[in-house]
Amino acid sequence: MKPELELSGEPPRAESVSEFTRRVKTLLETGIRPTWIRGEISNLRAQASGHVYFSLKDAGAQLGAVLFRGDALRQTVKLRDGLQVIVYGEVSVYEARGQYQLIVRVVVDDGVGRLQREFEALKTRLAGEGLFAPERKKPIPAMPRTVGFITSPTGAAVQDFCRIVTRRGWRGRVVVLPAKVQGEGAAAEMVAMLLLAEELKIFDLLVIGRGGGSIEDLWAFNEEALVRAVAACAVPVISAVGHEIDFTLCDFAADLRAETPSAAAELITSQFVACVDRARQAGEAMDERMETALARATERLDHARSRLRLLSPAAQIEQGHLRRDDLANRLAAALRHSVHECRGRLGEVQAALAQRSPQFRVERESQRLLSLWKRLQAASPASVLHRGFAIVRDDAGHPIMRRAAVRPGARLAAEFADGTVPLRAE
Repeated sequence: MKPELELSGEPPRAESVSEFTRRVKTLLETGIRPTWIRGEISNLRAQASGHVYFSLKDAGAQLGAVLFRGDALRQTVKLRDGLQVIVYGEVSVYEARGQYQLIVRVVVDDGVGRLQREFEALKTRLAGEGLFAPERKKPIPAMPRTVGFITSPTGAAVQDFCRIVTRRGWRGRVVVLPAKVQGEGAAAEMVAMLLLAEELKIFDLLVIGRGGGSIEDLWAFNEEALVRAVAACAVPVISAVGHEIDFTLCDFAADLRAETPSAAAELITSQFVACVDRARQAGEAMDERMETALARATERLDHARSRLRLLSPAAQIEQGHLRRDDLANRLAAALRHSVHECRGRLGEVQAALAQRSPQFRVERESQRLLSLWKRLQAASPASVLHRGFAIVRDDAGHPIMRRAAVRPGARLAAEFADGTVPLRAE
C-alpha cells in the first residue's frame, strides 16, 4: 500500500520515534489487561538494585520480564533458570529501547500446587494413623557415642556436620551411611540404610537429612515408605532436612527435628560441650579454691614464724636494743628541745634587760639629741647662707630686716657663707 500524498504534493506530518513508541505503549498498556502466563525461566539476572530480569519462554516464543525489588522481596519461589512458573503481571513498553516486557507481580511454581496438595493429603492420612503422635517418639540420648548420618557422602551437609562436631571437640564417632537424597530411588536407598543401621546395632542415634532446596529436591523425604521407616526405626532418629523454613514429612515422623544438618550437629554435641564446660569450670573453681587455701595456709605459717621469731631470746635482745636506742633518741631529742626553749627564754630576758639598761637609755637620748641638733643646724643662719642666701647688716652688726631701715649713704655689710663684703647704700 503506497502512502497517500496531499494535494499540495507534500507528505503528511511524520511522527518522531518517541511519539510513535509512546502511542504503542499507550495502546498496549490500556488494551491488554493484567493476566497469568505460564512459561520457563531463562536468562535470569539479579541486579544489585534488587530488581530481577529474566525471560519467559516456551517452544514457540519468549517474553522479556522484570520483577522489581519490592515485588521480588514478597515472592516465596526461589527463581532459577529452567524453572517452570506461572506469573501474573501487566505489559509495559520500555521506551528507551522500544521493547515491550512483562512487569511481573506474582510468581508461582508451576509444580508446587500439585506437590503441596499431595504433601498435605499424605500428612493428614499419616497423622490420622498416629504416626506423628508425640507418645511414639523415643528420647534422644544426651551423649551418644556412635551416630549414623544417612545422607549423600559428597554433599555439603555431611561436611558441615563433621566440621561442627570436630570444632566443638566432640569425642564420639560419626558413621556416614551413604544414600541418594534426591531423585528417583533416593527414598528406597535411605530406607535400606535405616534397616542396615538397625541390623548393625552399633548406633546410639541416627541423623537423616540433606541441605536445602526446592520442594521437588526434598520430595524424597515426603515419600510414604521413607516416612514410615523413620517412624518405625528402633534407633532414635533426628530429621535434619533443608533450611529452617523447609518442612518434610520425615520431620514429623522423626523423634526430633533439627532445622539444618549443622543444627543437628550442634544439638548432638550440646550436652557434651555443656559437660566439658562444667568440668572446666569445676576444675577452675577447684584450682582457685586450692590456691586460696594454700595462700591462707602460707599466710598462717608466715604469721606463726613471725610470732616464733619475736618470742625467741635473740629477738627479745634485739627488741631491748631497739627500745634502748629509741629511748636514747627520745632523751636526746627532749634535751635538745629543753635547751632550745631555755635559750629562747634567755634571749627574751636579755632583750628585756637591754631595753631597761642605762646604756640603752643614754644611747636612745643621744640619738634624740643628735636629731634635735640636726634640726637646729638646718634652721640656723649659717645653713641658710650655705643655701645661697646673704644677710645684710648695719655698721653695728645688726641684721637689717626691712628696706625702710636703710638710709642713703649708710655703711652696710653683706654676710655670705664664705665671708663678709662691705657695702654703702645710695
